[in-house]
Amino acid sequence: MDFLIRPTRFLFFTGKGGVGKTSLSCAAAISLADNGNKVFLVCTDPASNLSEVLGVQIGASPANHPEIPGLQAINIDPEEAAERYRERIIGPYRGKLPEVALTAMEEQLSGACTMEIAAFDEFAALLGTGKILQDFDHVIFDTAPTGHTLRLLQLPSAWEGFIEQNTTGTSCLGPLAGLTLQHQIYKNTIATLTDPGVTTVVLVCRPDAASLDEAARTSAELSALGMANQKLVINGVFSSSHKDPLAQAWHKRTHNAIAALPEVLSRVDRIQAPLLPFLPLGAEKLRLFWQAMLGKAIKIPTGEYDDKSLLPPSPEALFEEIARQSRGVVMAMGKGGVGKTTIASKLAKYLALEGRTVLLATTDPAAGSDFCPGKSIENLTVTRINPQEETRKYSDKVMAETGKYLDDQGRNLLAEDLRSPCTEEIAVFQAFAQLVDQGEEQFIVLDTAPTGHTLLLLDAARAYHREVERTTQQLPEPVKKLLPRMRDPDYTKILVITLPEMTPVQEAKQLEKDLERASISSYAWIINQSLAPLNVTDPLLAAKRQDEFHYISQVMKECGEHVFLETWHEMNSKNN
Repeated sequence: MDFLIRPTRFLFFTGKGGVGKTSLSCAAAISLADNGNKVFLVCTDPASNLSEVLGVQIGASPANHPEIPGLQAINIDPEEAAERYRERIIGPYRGKLPEVALTAMEEQLSGACTMEIAAFDEFAALLGTGKILQDFDHVIFDTAPTGHTLRLLQLPSAWEGFIEQNTTGTSCLGPLAGLTLQHQIYKNTIATLTDPGVTTVVLVCRPDAASLDEAARTSAELSALGMANQKLVINGVFSSSHKDPLAQAWHKRTHNAIAALPEVLSRVDRIQAPLLPFLPLGAEKLRLFWQAMLGKAIKIPTGEYDDKSLLPPSPEALFEEIARQSRGVVMAMGKGGVGKTTIASKLAKYLALEGRTVLLATTDPAAGSDFCPGKSIENLTVTRINPQEETRKYSDKVMAETGKYLDDQGRNLLAEDLRSPCTEEIAVFQAFAQLVDQGEEQFIVLDTAPTGHTLLLLDAARAYHREVERTTQQLPEPVKKLLPRMRDPDYTKILVITLPEMTPVQEAKQLEKDLERASISSYAWIINQSLAPLNVTDPLLAAKRQDEFHYISQVMKECGEHVFLETWHEMNSKNN
């Protein structure tokens, strides 16, 4: 606990979505400010709920907390950052280049890579200039879900290397001048991130196997980047001696997972934060959360149970509906930790047992080894997209097809271009499109990546068309057909997966808005891992169960009639 009470100047809270990074970072910021420190809280999560947790509106400009002297906060908006980045690159050329050239530059800067480098640009400005050290004692970063965070933190090294090796003057981000202008800031940022005297990474996870495995992967990857000063917070630890069978099962699962801690995490200093009987929203409850981590007992609220008859039906009704077709694509979408793997595997098994031919696949590079519906089932095959393998195959194909028309210098330039960080996204996207193409002949059930990565793939359907054409001079037929297929509910059915909690519901609603902007409609919502249908007698779990009714009712009211509820059970808790 000492690393949170007397921390280094920079603290990074990172982990899968829904593990409690925002709650922990806000509680730490308030505790430090209450002790007389000047604290700057920075959120780099594109699906941020910082305002809801702090209980005050936080925007893209630094704002003082009205009730907590010494605490300032900012919410970095990746879309706004991308717009500023594009204008910084294109602005100097306005009035000097033809309009057609400016349009081409804007198109080149419309992809997902631009948004990520722009968000990092804002992030680096805080760490790489040194100015922030003059104004604050501590800077706390509430980072994005793991996949996005790793991408963000890898960019300093990746882009620094790319800048130094690139000789063409261009990249998938457009003119490299926009990057080289920031080169020294990026170098300063890397130095700060890897200095254990000033920077600590706090790995946040839940006490379940999938979350702990993800934290172990994050730890190893960050160590490889030089960020070795790491600490671990296992959040939501439940302990109970109550006779309630559910409480006993939950307690056993929690402590078995902690006992099987991955070896890489066993070497990291850690603390356990207890499962709370309330949502840590607002300054006072965040202070209670902090006190609970220090070992203080928390009063458990009591109340009447809501009527279970008002709950949505189980997903079996949805599965039966889908099985009336003989083919098509079903995508389980949602943030990390909501149970996409469980739902996708369960649906695939159901369809196969109904006699349908099914391919179960994941586009999630962080999918666990449990991505499997169990024993071998007739009509069901399982596969996954391997990002490294797809990148190698894509690069080899481009070099073979496009490179054969080039001289040695041209081939060297093409190979250099393919080392761009965009290449992996393009390669994974093409593999994704080829999977969707197979829905013409059978059922394709896709356990997709957490929301941020999924949206990169969806964005690829528009922005990467241009990038693929730029490097290969041709657009594969599955890529051409992807967006029309995803917009056709008879071909593609989007299942939005969430949990009966504030953050997952909020992020699922944002995901649906993002889909709508791409003219893609969700088919159904599944609220997963719910205690609401169960008879619960353990006081803490009963309080947690009671909180669920509010979010279940909210989803049913705002998301139409096609809502289904999956009951909590031990198997649900094992998958991501």
